[in-house]
Amino acid sequence: MGTVTEDKRVKRLIVAIDGPAGVGKSTAARLLASRLGYLYLDTGALYRATAWAVLESGLDPADTEAVADLLPTLSLQMLFHEGAAVVLVNGRDVSSELRIPRVSSAASVVSAIPEVRTWLLPIQRQIGQGGAVVAEGRDMGTKVFPSADVKFFLEADPTVRAQRRHRELVAAGHSGALEETSADLTSRDTRDRSRSIAPLVPAEDAQFIDTTNLSAADVVDQLMAVVTAKL
Repeated sequence: MGTVTEDKRVKRLIVAIDGPAGVGKSTAARLLASRLGYLYLDTGALYRATAWAVLESGLDPADTEAVADLLPTLSLQMLFHEGAAVVLVNGRDVSSELRIPRVSSAASVVSAIPEVRTWLLPIQRQIGQGGAVVAEGRDMGTKVFPSADVKFFLEADPTVRAQRRHRELVAAGHSGALEETSADLTSRDTRDRSRSIAPLVPAEDAQFIDTTNLSAADVVDQLMAVVTAKL
């Protein structure tokens, strides 16, 4: 399916895609944005970048007060070049370091800190304020863009999710057992779904897609069918 032509993008929609890790959100959102000619906003990268800064500073991600005190010293930018995002922390490109396991684990802990979520909220909204964006994360449809034109919530079988994430890590050159990845996802799910601030829950008007038995192309086709009906 080709890219949507300019005359069909008059509405410049905001598309929100939420769901837990390993459901294929990132891949689906990136492909959908490419088809639409929209920006792809990976909000998880912003939380990972914050977690990276916390670890780089030698802080405990669970030390709420220390993390909150660090935030005013950080400059966080997400730049876009030919559809690809580059994340800068105090001017340093940390994009290649954001998906290593220790940063992923720290991001889940840091994201539960209210001050972090409050600090990142305007950054996310600023990126998406002009529309023509596919925003992917865990609270896009409920908190960041509650008025998004289209909302999706992706889910998948936990075993399949662990296998997918493990393959991603191996492909990126990170070693580790599948059992480790599965345990990490379980911990992240518990933290994300039970946190008091913006927990991982589907928006009331979100459309569910179970990606367990779907290829990335199948998922994008389903997303695209819904979005194009709104254009």
